[in-house]
Amino acid sequence: MDGRSEAPVPGIELAPLAPPANLTAELVRRLAAEIRAGRLRPGDRLPTEQALMRQAGVSRTVVREAVAALRAEGLVLTRQGVGAFVADPSTRGHVRIDPGEMRSLNDVLQVIELRIALETEAAGLAAERRTPDAMERIAQAAAAFDKAVDAGENAVAQDLEFHRAIFAATSNGFFPRFLEFLGPMLIPRQTVRPYLEEPEARTAYLQRVREEHARIASAIAGGQPSAARNAMRRHLTASRDRYARIAERLAVNAGG
Repeated sequence: MDGRSEAPVPGIELAPLAPPANLTAELVRRLAAEIRAGRLRPGDRLPTEQALMRQAGVSRTVVREAVAALRAEGLVLTRQGVGAFVADPSTRGHVRIDPGEMRSLNDVLQVIELRIALETEAAGLAAERRTPDAMERIAQAAAAFDKAVDAGENAVAQDLEFHRAIFAATSNGFFPRFLEFLGPMLIPRQTVRPYLEEPEARTAYLQRVREEHARIASAIAGGQPSAARNAMRRHLTASRDRYARIAERLAVNAGG
């Protein structure tokens, strides 16, 4: 790649994002549009995190999740300590879940069904192949989730990191890549925020998630693949059932 690839691109300036249901999906859409329109060319470096935060008016977490989603799509490549660069079109994948497809609770339920199938097996493999480093990452992610819940936060980023840590523990590089393919769509309460219960109900739900995470982590740490699979399946099934109840309630309310 020539020297031009190392310099920031001066040619785009993003307007601040309005507050839609999912800021990450909107930022992904805008950056992908710049790439596909040719305003960002193969080898060009994306604006820095700070520049994207300033231009789009979003947090560092949103920027990082957007870049991870673009990388999963094959639109960008990242270099540690350098930045993200537009990928050559010949290296890009052609199959993806578009964040824009997540328009209803039914879409969320279908993604959770996909997760049940995949993450159940990932938990079992993690229990079989765990390493001290992998367990340390899982433990840190669980602790960060607990801290966020105790602080009254929605803990979306911390929840995502917990599942990423388990996928990484499989020692199969395709599992983490698939998780990035789903990106922030993985955690439904961010996608369907307008439909969630009252704060008290959400807090109770997050406390249950904390307990479910602890059971999953304990089974993986204990090298118990069957228990890890069962714990993950129960965790995701409970999430699916929760959103199914919300969907049913909305349907009843819509029917008058």
